[in-house]
Amino acid sequence: MRVLGIVGWSGSGKTLLITKTIPLLVRRGLRIATLKHAHHSFDVDKPGKDSYEHRKAGAGEVIISSSQRWVQMHELDGRAEATFVQLLRRLSPCDLVLVEGYKCEKHAKIEVFRQAVGKDPLYPADEHIVAIASHPMIEHAPIPVIDLNDIDSVANMVFTSAEPVELLLARLSHRPNPIALRSE
Repeated sequence: MRVLGIVGWSGSGKTLLITKTIPLLVRRGLRIATLKHAHHSFDVDKPGKDSYEHRKAGAGEVIISSSQRWVQMHELDGRAEATFVQLLRRLSPCDLVLVEGYKCEKHAKIEVFRQAVGKDPLYPADEHIVAIASHPMIEHAPIPVIDLNDIDSVANMVFTSAEPVELLLARLSHRPNPIALRSE
């Protein structure tokens, strides 16, 4: 399993790029999972549906299943949000995990940049951004720049830039040994 983030400012086109890239990667025989960070409350089901009513009644965890799909929901009830590492560990095996958001995490990322958004690019301040997807193209960037509208090139960059989940989890889970730090 390999992991790659798609980051950028709100309105840059992250979701659109992901939804255009996934079908191409699937046609190449890859099994894709996505992990999306939301900055707000959200619901995946609707008022009046049984699973919604179970959750609203106080169930801390709800699983709904059918012959087509299943989903598991957890209510945090004031507890801390699950960490990026915790969520990566919960994913079922696949070939590639595309992460939307989590721009402050330390995983390999492609930045979606549009000058029209009116914000500076993220890549100069983030060493984990390995490429930029932009239109119009950014000139003189120290990392590869691909045309945001060239989905074949984006898919190639996604595939070649994704990092193995085992290495990522080991790096992100590494905690310095406090005894070793004291003896230095």
